[in-house]
Amino acid sequence: MTGSRVVALGHYQPAKVITNEDLSAMVDTNDEWIRSRVGIKTRRMAGPDEPVDELAFQAAGKALASAGLTPDDIDLVLVATSTAIDRSPNMAARVAAKLGMGGHPALMDINVVCSGFTHALATADHAIRAGSATRALVIGADKMTEITDWTDRTTCVLTGDGAGAAVVEACEESGIGPVLWGSVPEMGHAVRIEGSPPVFAQEGQSVYRWATTQLPPLARKACERAGITPEDLAGVVLHQANLRIIEPLAAKIGAVNAVVARDVVDSGNTSAGSIPMALSKLVERGEIPSGAPVLLFGFGGNLSYAGQVIRCP
Repeated sequence: MTGSRVVALGHYQPAKVITNEDLSAMVDTNDEWIRSRVGIKTRRMAGPDEPVDELAFQAAGKALASAGLTPDDIDLVLVATSTAIDRSPNMAARVAAKLGMGGHPALMDINVVCSGFTHALATADHAIRAGSATRALVIGADKMTEITDWTDRTTCVLTGDGAGAAVVEACEESGIGPVLWGSVPEMGHAVRIEGSPPVFAQEGQSVYRWATTQLPPLARKACERAGITPEDLAGVVLHQANLRIIEPLAAKIGAVNAVVARDVVDSGNTSAGSIPMALSKLVERGEIPSGAPVLLFGFGGNLSYAGQVIRCP
């Protein structure tokens, strides 16, 4: 059976930086309070002229350029997002149009909130293995600041905007391990984007306890499915939710030799954009060698999770 691999990455963030000091002028908070509770120093905010599809388009263009491909080389576009502009055209269609794709690609959005990218990556891998696609563009993009309640100091300190993209193509020796995915539907209320207009809200303590106690064995199982141990990992890229979740979770996984992504410190929680963006930055800086195993593990909204081990492009 044909496998698949990630051959290139790209990321994009808006230019506007929001500091903790900026937030302290808006709500009752301060730099020490924010850093001690979530570990975030800055986050980026997209302007009115930067909708979600623009963030996704910019990241996608960089991934294609890195792969040395044209838009017409892609036959499947998957966009993971929970902040889509409209129901239709979907974000995948908007990105394909912006890129000028003429190859009649399949176009799908995937909304699994914070674990959207890892769900989308698994979907691309499955499509390629089944022979339904040969080369996919997988994007995670969210404009979280647009759904943030700027009067709620427990959530407004978290959110940021950004996008990351990966080019996935068929290969003889698979570079994407089997996905481990699932959810806790009865706890879906713990992370919400509801209302009209929609607003992000969460039960922070419930999410923290679930992530730090229930997810480590699942992450280790994803490694087992890939035929490696956590000690073999060169990198760990978890959903960039909160540094106080990332650090204990990474430690409990047991990846003692791995570089752990901490992009949340400078970028905030960008939901579906967080994993591909953090991975792209690690690769761009040369912190993980090509071909080395990296665990990607998304978790959050719906209390859904998805993780797989990939070979670094």
